[in-house]
Amino acid sequence: MTTNRLIGLAIFASVLGAAELPTEWIDADTGHRVIRLSREDGTQSLYFNQNAYTADGKKLIVTTAGGGIATITLATREVKPLVAGPVAVLVAGHKSGDVYYTKRGGQTTVFATNVDTGATREVVKLPAGRSVASLNADETLLLGTYVDGAAPAAQPPAGGRLPGSTPQFGQPNYEAVGLDGKPMTFADAKDLRLHNQLMATRAGAPRVLFTVDTKTGAVKDIFREHEWLGHLQFSPSDPRLIMFCHEGTWHEVDRIWTIRADGSELKKIHTRTMNMEIAGHEFFSADGATIWYDLQTPRGIDFWLAGYQVATGKRTWYHLQQNEWSVHFNVSPDGKLFAGDGGDSEMVARAPDGKWIYLFRPERVPDVAGIKAPASDSLIDTGFFRAERLVNMSKHDYRLEPNVTFSPDMKWIVFRSNMLGPTHVFAVEIAKSARP
Repeated sequence: MTTNRLIGLAIFASVLGAAELPTEWIDADTGHRVIRLSREDGTQSLYFNQNAYTADGKKLIVTTAGGGIATITLATREVKPLVAGPVAVLVAGHKSGDVYYTKRGGQTTVFATNVDTGATREVVKLPAGRSVASLNADETLLLGTYVDGAAPAAQPPAGGRLPGSTPQFGQPNYEAVGLDGKPMTFADAKDLRLHNQLMATRAGAPRVLFTVDTKTGAVKDIFREHEWLGHLQFSPSDPRLIMFCHEGTWHEVDRIWTIRADGSELKKIHTRTMNMEIAGHEFFSADGATIWYDLQTPRGIDFWLAGYQVATGKRTWYHLQQNEWSVHFNVSPDGKLFAGDGGDSEMVARAPDGKWIYLFRPERVPDVAGIKAPASDSLIDTGFFRAERLVNMSKHDYRLEPNVTFSPDMKWIVFRSNMLGPTHVFAVEIAKSARP
């Protein structure tokens, strides 16, 4: 451990003994400024593919310890409660100034609250057994799934047990014992749980993808199959383009799919070419032109962030090193920079030194002497990331996923962390601090 890091930890220790956690510091290992945006313990930023920023780019949507919603004004760091919990946030609308969320009672109801006025309206009541997870770009459709009938419970395989029910940082406590009698790693135990759920889903009732008209409440089933459907996302620019996934262990499923809101044009986005190749944690670029996803060829050995251009099908793959693999990646609003939230040694990359928030600058592999290969436009365009470490996450427990996002002005990367003990929302400045 470096001298600077020891000094930094000593300063942290003295501050943590006080009533207030630090609100700002310079990371001793990276030279970047980190600020704590939240004030209440247990505050979290949203999942990496949920739009968490208001349409004017001024406010960040977060969840509170009580399951409510608050806003943080990025320029002033002012935190204001918006909705009392418990509720489930869907998204900040791309068009309006509203945050969409659901409340559950006997029937799930979708509401929208304006972040400036606090005015709340009921959007729609959903039929029993249905839930929604995404809102389209013009705020006219919601997207969800339901099970068309009862599905059997997952059964543990011989020699294994399903993970415990006690959540840790909002995640199940994935624990399992393998056939050799030894405890599995967190990542392997999670895969066991995913496999069991996948098998139960395929043996059970069909899953159905449906839309809801936000004006009329009209519900339309658009797709059904015996797969575990998840990761529902509308394009941020095309109101009728949907992306979804087949959940489960990634090497067992063809994960990434798109479909139109009327149920037409079902398309598989990535086809496996080798055993144990995995692709997932897919997300749209800010302009909706590209689908990005974590690609490993094969799993845990060779790492890429892969891109698929929606209009043309053109593919771009950027290579990463083992320590640079991240639980989730994201892309800046202008598409020129990428970020990753790192991972610990028990996760899929088994990275020995991967607990960092990263900034990635992409570089393309150029044609030698400017000479293009025949039909090069139809081939995968390759490149690599030049990585910069922004935040040391050595004190972070990765059972809480940091879920990095770029601020709309592209000056900050926002994430959640328990590195100070309680969970809070932080932002790290992309430009290196000039302070000593």
